[in-house]
Amino acid sequence: MGMKETNKLSRLGRRAAIVLLASALWTSAAADEPFIVLASTTSTEQSGLFGHLLPAFKQASGVEVRVVAVGTGQALDLARRGDADAVLVHDTAAEEKFVAEGFTVERRPVMYNDFVLIGPRSDPAGAKGGDIAAALAKLATKPEAVFVSRGDKSGTHAAELRLWKQAHVDLAAAKPANYRECGCGMGPALNMAASSNAYVLADRGTWLAFKNRGELAILVEGDKALFNQYGVMVVNPAKHPHVKQALAQRFADWITSPAGQAVIAAYQVGGEQAFFPNANRH
Repeated sequence: MGMKETNKLSRLGRRAAIVLLASALWTSAAADEPFIVLASTTSTEQSGLFGHLLPAFKQASGVEVRVVAVGTGQALDLARRGDADAVLVHDTAAEEKFVAEGFTVERRPVMYNDFVLIGPRSDPAGAKGGDIAAALAKLATKPEAVFVSRGDKSGTHAAELRLWKQAHVDLAAAKPANYRECGCGMGPALNMAASSNAYVLADRGTWLAFKNRGELAILVEGDKALFNQYGVMVVNPAKHPHVKQALAQRFADWITSPAGQAVIAAYQVGGEQAFFPNANRH
């Protein structure tokens, strides 16, 4: 069996596991304990934010939040199938499409941070600086400087693809020789980059929480193109009558309220604020 077929089977296995996990979250624990299933991203999970945020919501509301942490594309697909009550993700274009399809009646901004280009401190591609498009253009011409892509239709992967376009690199026509797709979450992608001294685009929250850095460091940050917005949406019961719309709305209302926004602002990793609340953004 070839590598392509193996990767395809691996992706199918992951999808089946995600569906089984979502089903288990619906049915586990005491039936009288109020809960919702939240489809969200690996970045919110692996950054440690949920470990800080969700206990505060449960204390305020009595509602437990059970998270399925996957890429944004998979999170939205779970919600489309009715396997989640709400989503918290970070791909504005995909979220607006979700609204247009009628799977939610409203998308609300919650918080933001930024993406950063991570790479070896020695920086063999000469990518370091404040211009992400220029950095990626250099990477495309340096076959010895490996770039690890999430390759998983996540919010980070979608942002990466937009940034390659800005760098005038046509991945659809021909991927650079040094381009590696892992089809994995943010943490595993960072581990792969650390083990091979490669470059990778990461959200800052997960990078701050990442311990296995090896020789990796932030090489590009501060470019406005690296802005990373998160939004929350409640699944429309007109599409899936079984969803817990009232409880999910309580979560969406709380996370965008002054109380929820203060909890987000208070979360730090290594003394640095990981996410910045902006629910009042127009």
